Amino acid sequence: MNITLCCVAVPYGSTEEDLLTTIQIRSGILAVVNLPPLVFMAARNNALIKLLGVSFDTWNLLHRWLGRIVAFESFIHVIAYMVKKVHTSGWNALMVTITQSKLIKTGLIAVSILAMILIHSPSPIRHAFYETFLHFHIVFVAAFLGFLWIHLENQPQQPYVPSVVGIWAIERAVRWIRAAYLSLGKGGTTATVEVLPGDAMRITLRIVRPWVFKPGQHLYLYLPAVGLWMSHPFTAAWSDTEEVPLDNGVLVRTKQDVLKLQRANISLVVRRRTGLTNRLYNRTCRATDGRLTFRAMVEGPYGTEHSLDSYGTVILIAGGVGITHLISYVRHLVAGFSKGTVAARRVTLVWIIQSPDHLEWVKPWMTSILSMERRREVLRVMLFITRPRNMKEIQSPSTKVQMFPGKPDIERLLDGEVENQVGAMGVLVCGTGSLSDDVRKACRERQSPTHIDFIEECFTW
Repeated sequence: MNITLCCVAVPYGSTEEDLLTTIQIRSGILAVVNLPPLVFMAARNNALIKLLGVSFDTWNLLHRWLGRIVAFESFIHVIAYMVKKVHTSGWNALMVTITQSKLIKTGLIAVSILAMILIHSPSPIRHAFYETFLHFHIVFVAAFLGFLWIHLENQPQQPYVPSVVGIWAIERAVRWIRAAYLSLGKGGTTATVEVLPGDAMRITLRIVRPWVFKPGQHLYLYLPAVGLWMSHPFTAAWSDTEEVPLDNGVLVRTKQDVLKLQRANISLVVRRRTGLTNRLYNRTCRATDGRLTFRAMVEGPYGTEHSLDSYGTVILIAGGVGITHLISYVRHLVAGFSKGTVAARRVTLVWIIQSPDHLEWVKPWMTSILSMERRREVLRVMLFITRPRNMKEIQSPSTKVQMFPGKPDIERLLDGEVENQVGAMGVLVCGTGSLSDDVRKACRERQSPTHIDFIEECFTW
């Protein structure tokens, strides 16, 4: 659409000055008009996520591409003006205008800031320096909008700038309201951090309000003592509810009174990376017992739910810490099988880890799942250890929980499941990009004679 609006009905047969003026005006207007949807797409409280069933990852991808389009249109806007000015008045006149005109000077500064945003936003930089990227991104955007406001003085496009600020402010307010509701109250929300093998941590959140938990959801965690106002997304791996002791003389009359006596416990498994997770890991390691408790705020739940209830055969494939996304599905499907509320008759969990020590990450939750009623009838667990210290570590507890050295042969694994398929088959993967690519390729090649639904879960920035 942007290309069409830039190119259609342009007076190509007119003078060079008229042609450049038309391109300059159109590209500038389009760049400004695209700003409100650009900011809206970056909002994690985007109402269209649930309305359209489009994930935040997809909206974030659209945000990045629309940002590139805005930058490209802004560059065209500047280049068209400069070429026109040089063509009509010469280089000296252009330099005088740049130094003396507030309109031109602020426009060039705004576009220069936009160029810096474009330079520091590629995926490798975002992933390697997430917190630094986020801080600079906010500062650059604020500066860009400030100079754009001055540049558009007395122009009909100027109201777009406060509309962008309004969208951002409203979305931030919704974040804080959600976080305050879940985190503020009697005793407040706390986060207990425990160091685990393999540069990992288990974080147990005791949340003030009850949490209606669904498999695969994630939350944003604030730890002011470690990361000030920064929030980071983490998958909610496990949840349970504990009863709050009833004060003497207090009567329970309504459902709301019952809910007030419940606190949600949400557990996360977090790998040590850079930034907040590195500071949190080091600080917890220095504790005498390898455990610390912090005041925390929680924002959520977020995430588009992928229901697996209608599949007769379910294959869950996790790489490393990706198990946090899948273990809640395992619990839900086994419980549903026992109660007769899901169609699942075969559930296979495949977990690829580097060391048997990593089993400690989910040991209490896996123990709970393995003790569930009728678990043996539906669940099979396959553990692949890619870097075992010796073969004595590879010991299968039973035929339903098996350990293997090395990486799994995804194609052979799927062939075995297809041969014994019951009903529709769904494959959910959460891991590295290469693992997802391998599983996707294997599923695509086996669409005939059977049909396999492939679902990928990943966080992208």
